[in-house]
Amino acid sequence: MTVWRRLLLAMVCGVAVASIYAAQPVLEPMGRDLGVPPGLTGWIVATGQFGYLAGLVLLVPLGDVVDRRRLIAAHLAITAASMVLTASASASWVAFAGLAAAGMFAVVVQTTVAYAASVSVPAERGRNIGVVTSGVVVGILGARAVTGALAEVWGWRSIYVVLAVLSLALAALVLRVLPPEERRSPLAGYAPPTGYVQAVSSLGGLFRQRLFLTRGLIAFFLFASFGTLWSGLSLPLADAPWHLSEGQVGLFGFVGLAGALGAARAGRWADAGRAVPVTGLALALLVLSWAAIAQLPWSLWVPIVGIVLLDFAVQAVHVSNQHLLTTAHPDRISSIIGSYMVFYSLGSALGAAATTAVFAAHGWAGSSLLGAGFAACALVVWSADRRLPRDGCPPSSDGAGTPETRTTHAPDQPGPVTHTR
Repeated sequence: MTVWRRLLLAMVCGVAVASIYAAQPVLEPMGRDLGVPPGLTGWIVATGQFGYLAGLVLLVPLGDVVDRRRLIAAHLAITAASMVLTASASASWVAFAGLAAAGMFAVVVQTTVAYAASVSVPAERGRNIGVVTSGVVVGILGARAVTGALAEVWGWRSIYVVLAVLSLALAALVLRVLPPEERRSPLAGYAPPTGYVQAVSSLGGLFRQRLFLTRGLIAFFLFASFGTLWSGLSLPLADAPWHLSEGQVGLFGFVGLAGALGAARAGRWADAGRAVPVTGLALALLVLSWAAIAQLPWSLWVPIVGIVLLDFAVQAVHVSNQHLLTTAHPDRISSIIGSYMVFYSLGSALGAAATTAVFAAHGWAGSSLLGAGFAACALVVWSADRRLPRDGCPPSSDGAGTPETRTTHAPDQPGPVTHTR
């Protein structure tokens, strides 16, 4: 895959995820303009998240039965229409409908990552996933700073107009620039989904597989720790002794961006067969980063170092997880990524909900312990999985394999190892 195609896919991910998080810096003026009571403005973001969860189950499996390139373009076009609906809304329910639809079709991110994995040669799969996934981080962290500045000049509606234009432009580029996929032949003992209903119904089988559950639980605690930081960070920064403005708080998004982009090399490490040990080292780093972040009431520079380390660790683990899962399930990449991201969504929601409550009761020290605790839980899951015997792994083909052939993961290998009796 060429550099320009990787960058195009990363831009698709960034714009799609920004459609969910763009409202965070402008909740107050947006809620006031739409007549949403202050106590309910949080639902402006939550609506998109619920739509996203629905899309993971209902839309992502489509990528295993239809052409992903055309699916990406179609999802971007519908996202653009949803952004226009939100920008032109005169009543809150219209805006909520637009945001829910945008969130639902923001799962184009998972289809895009699946496309990148599918068209990559095995030696470059991790590298390409790392670059494409970096677009997600740019969308999440960059949206906080860019959309706030845009809203100050032209109002909150301009954010969604710009996102609509970008979505349409990217949809056209995807159809023009990206090559069609060549579907790989199925693994021995596994029949890939032949229709949409079968693709959706087969998702349940993933939750009986050790590799998927282990990586899913790691992602759950990983993004709970991530959500604890980024959903609670504005609280101590706006409080004494710093009293930073919304624009100044938004600049911390660029700090996290530096750390996350620094982890782009995690894909190369995964390609070299080091995804499992890199996960353990990154999770240990994640725990340690909270020791620096906890110093926020007394220092700004020390927590900045901690934030860079945290986002580096989160991105490194996230890329390693996706590399292992897509390598083990090459015939159902969309479904595996979509199901894995359910853990991401639930973990992010837990971190966001818990950090504000803990901060109100115990201050930033309590929130920091919470974030470190989530990180420690992820490290425990990784460590426990390393200690369990590999022979106990279930088949990685949805349980559809025969007793003669099963696919497991060697501890330090990114790809499946086939055992045949």
